[in-house]
Amino acid sequence: MNDIWNASTTISTAAIMPSPTFLWRFKVLLFFIWGFICCKIGWDSVMRMSVELRDRFLYEAFLYYNPLLLVTMMVWLWGINLWVFSQSTVNYAKIFDLDQNHLTHREISKVLLYCAVAMILIFPFDIFYLSSRYYFLRTLWRIVLPLQAITFSDFFVADILTSMAKVFSDLERSACRMVHRQVATIAWFEADSVCGSHSVAIPLVLVLPYLFRLFQCLRQYKDMKEKTSLFNAFKYSTAVPVIFLSALKYHVLPEKWTNFYRPLWLLSSVLNSLYSFYWDVTRDWDLSGFTRIFKFNKPHLCTYLLYGRKWVYFWVIGSNLILRCTWTYKLSAHLRHNYLTVFTIAALEILRRFQWVFFRVENEWIKMSSKSNIQLSSTETSSEEAELLSNDHNV
Repeated sequence: MNDIWNASTTISTAAIMPSPTFLWRFKVLLFFIWGFICCKIGWDSVMRMSVELRDRFLYEAFLYYNPLLLVTMMVWLWGINLWVFSQSTVNYAKIFDLDQNHLTHREISKVLLYCAVAMILIFPFDIFYLSSRYYFLRTLWRIVLPLQAITFSDFFVADILTSMAKVFSDLERSACRMVHRQVATIAWFEADSVCGSHSVAIPLVLVLPYLFRLFQCLRQYKDMKEKTSLFNAFKYSTAVPVIFLSALKYHVLPEKWTNFYRPLWLLSSVLNSLYSFYWDVTRDWDLSGFTRIFKFNKPHLCTYLLYGRKWVYFWVIGSNLILRCTWTYKLSAHLRHNYLTVFTIAALEILRRFQWVFFRVENEWIKMSSKSNIQLSSTETSSEEAELLSNDHNV
């Protein structure tokens, strides 16, 4: 009787307790509801301000919180990437050479909900996925100083950092304003202010991710002697004239800018956008033969919506071309006056990079799978030949 009672109690308790998946989705739903309520209350409070005070407050909020919001958006979208890869046949852990106890999409969501990411990354104790944190910091170090052979994760993260270039420049401007005590002033919009649009630090910070990627390509050419690495290095070098020619507007005469530097800036912008688009489609994604995408292990709604559909490729190619061209707007300091437009384009660039990740990682997985299959078949062939040679045959 006691055994029957204990078994029935266990079954009833298990029936009452919801599944972990349901609890996780419920927490995410509560988080979005809480965020919506906070945004609604904050927006109503801002609308009660006077027009001048409201504009100044929105400018300040944009300057200090827009980089954090964009970084959070990038990490959340990376969590979605991991979720899709975990549901599909793409073994992303093998591609990036990750430890088995690596950070998954569920833990990434928890990090953003409950923790400060910067503090967690540098936490020295062996808790909270130390191997993943060490892996990320080590990758960043290898990107800054490419003194060793470049791995897939090195240039993959470096490519993502190029999409975050504007975030880094905004962080620099925020730090500059706090150091020079320009907080809660309109000096941020003045071209002659210390931290204004004419600052030399802005193009320097913008160009850093592209220089990191450029040095990686040169290092790859040194190791592999492949001309493709030089062509890839040229792609990243085309972003340098776009950034610095735009910054020259605040340091040259208006007539010289209009007649000489602006045509050069337009030419370099078109070259950078079209070349980057060409490289995405033909090299990073290898869509010349329309590769597969999002092949799930089990029947899934996304399988019927995405797998093998031509409209997915048409959408990705078309949107990538448009967003490659608009990204030039953000790299150009003299065009960044409307902060809402700049923020929108920055968010769209992160979305472009989000969909770029799917095709890039899947293409790498296909290459790895085909290479392993070729090696396996060659191994089987050599073993069969050895077996035939070892046997004695009578004619």
